[in-house]
Amino acid sequence: MRVIKMGRLPLTFCLTFLLMATVTFGVPPKKSIDVPFGRNYFPTWAFDHIKYLNGGSEVHLVLDKHTGTGFQSKGSYLFGHFSMHIKMVPGDSAGTVTAFYLSSQNSEHDEIDFEFLGNRTGQPYILQTNVFTGGKGNREQRINLWFDPSKNYHSYSVLWNMHQIVKDIGVKFPFNQPMKIYSSLWNADDWATRGGLEKTNWAKAPFVASYRGFHIDGCEASVSAKFCETQGKRWWDKEEFQDLDAKQYKRLKWVRKRYTIYNYCTDRVRFPKPPPECRRDRDI
Repeated sequence: MRVIKMGRLPLTFCLTFLLMATVTFGVPPKKSIDVPFGRNYFPTWAFDHIKYLNGGSEVHLVLDKHTGTGFQSKGSYLFGHFSMHIKMVPGDSAGTVTAFYLSSQNSEHDEIDFEFLGNRTGQPYILQTNVFTGGKGNREQRINLWFDPSKNYHSYSVLWNMHQIVKDIGVKFPFNQPMKIYSSLWNADDWATRGGLEKTNWAKAPFVASYRGFHIDGCEASVSAKFCETQGKRWWDKEEFQDLDAKQYKRLKWVRKRYTIYNYCTDRVRFPKPPPECRRDRDI
């Protein structure tokens, strides 16, 4: 199983998603513990489009012409390590989106997004990341995946901690709104593949994304909480998880050079002046 580690959210938000897709920590996160789906999650819509296998240790999300489906965590969390094993929709998956994200529950919400955009058979999957803080996003980055994420299960993780808050450069950081973990499979052929030019081929339906693992090691909090009792005392708060080291930044540069197809930090049409977090975090 290829391990795809994503997101410690130091300064630049999305840049670390790209890095953790390709590198290994100098000190690895605490090992994920695989548990049944029902331990940490429950379905949120189109219940009949979620299939349970092996006593709930594996679930399949099913998308057809009528609906997709999704699920969310039972708890809300302020920081932690969240991981699951996902096998993406195989074959002609153009128009489909498999999403794995964290989000708070209010109008000025925080959100950490992974969206896996399907493609025509033989064309690479695209990973799109984004971060919303205070209800504002527009921090999209996209990379072509250099492996087929539909052939085997791969582990996708978010390691979110309280370090590197960027108040000093005027950029909000998601650190005081508890978030739930969500995943879904849905049709987005109005934008997902080549800007909507490639439509979902419903003759290939049903489309299936498969899940295992369902690991959560987080600081659980009520939706209205601003901090957790153990905040700053957990393993993910240690110094080795507070920033990328030189080797990791070097590998990030390698990935960007070969696989990045869009980076909001370099889009001068949308942002004539680079967003402040981009320069500070070596994103341009």
